[in-house]
Order: sequence, then C-alpha cells, then structure tokens
Amino acid sequence: MANRELISVEVVSGKHLKLIQGDITLEEVDAIVNAANSHLVHGGGVAAAIVRRGGLQIQEESDRIGYVPVGQAAITGGGKLPARYVIHAVGPRWGEGDEDNKLRNAVWNSLKLAGDRLFRSVSLPAVSAGIFGFPKDRCARIILSTIDRFLRENPDSSLQQVRVCLFDDPTVKAFQEAFKEVFQKEG
Repeated sequence: MANRELISVEVVSGKHLKLIQGDITLEEVDAIVNAANSHLVHGGGVAAAIVRRGGLQIQEESDRIGYVPVGQAAITGGGKLPARYVIHAVGPRWGEGDEDNKLRNAVWNSLKLAGDRLFRSVSLPAVSAGIFGFPKDRCARIILSTIDRFLRENPDSSLQQVRVCLFDDPTVKAFQEAFKEVFQKEG
C-alpha cells in the first residue's frame, strides 16, 4: 500500500511539514530518519525494517560509526532504499531521565545534519515512541514543535519538506491531535 499524506502545513515560506501514514522505508526523500539505539545495532522496530529493506550495508556502515550518544545523530548511505541516506537519531528510552530534552535534541540534530548535507527533504518516524516506550502523545508534541522551531529558526536551511511518517493508527491519532495543538493555535 502506498504512503498517504494526512496533513500538510507551510511552516514558513517554502518550508512544509507533512504528516504521512505508511512505511518509512518507502519514502522517496533525500534521507529517512531511523529511530536508533546508541550502538547503532538495528535489531528491532523501525531500525530492523530499514535494514531489511535497505540491505546489510546500512548495518555495516553503522558498525563502522560505532557509538552515538542519546540525543545525537549519525548518517549512513541508504542502500537499496528509495532514500539516498539514513540519518540515525538516537532517541531516549522512557524512564532513563531527561527524556523530553533528549528527544528534542535527537530531532533537532537530525534536521541539522540534513541541512548540513544540503538535503531538501527528510522523513522521520515517531522516534522513541515504539520499543523505547516514550508516550505517543508527548512524543508527538515534542517532535512537531521541534520541527516547527527548527524551520522557523533556520529559514536559510536547504530543507524544504519535513515529513513525519507514521505506521500504526494509535501513533497517527496522537500526531494528528498534537498537530492541532502545535499548528492550529496559530491560525
């Protein structure tokens, strides 16, 4: 089944945020973001799906990078994915402490890395909301408000389209509700 656009907003002139329902491994963007662990071992969740579709070279490149602290991001090639690159954002596990700031940093650093590479489009999952246990509604508000802030504070960034690609209905619902809170309060 093809990915489908649910909501789109122009955050600032020429900078769009879109909510997508579907499979992030099918996103045709410059880079997709992987919800990674610090050791970049892609054994479960979104990370495993990315390696299954993109090929073992993604894991092999990740092994060469090694350790990435929580809140930071690293980049590898996209292998056989439609996306040319994978940005590995290390989000927090729920209960480890200072989760909100760590998630903000993981999203911000992913967007910064995409901009530094002059990418025009990037697609993120609900980082930390799956096997890391971050509450979906809280995760959604943090991710969307961080994207909003990044695009507003970096009008010269090459990024023109930031997509949030969500797989399951409960996560989609949480992000749709958070979208109303973050964006429709302005209009």
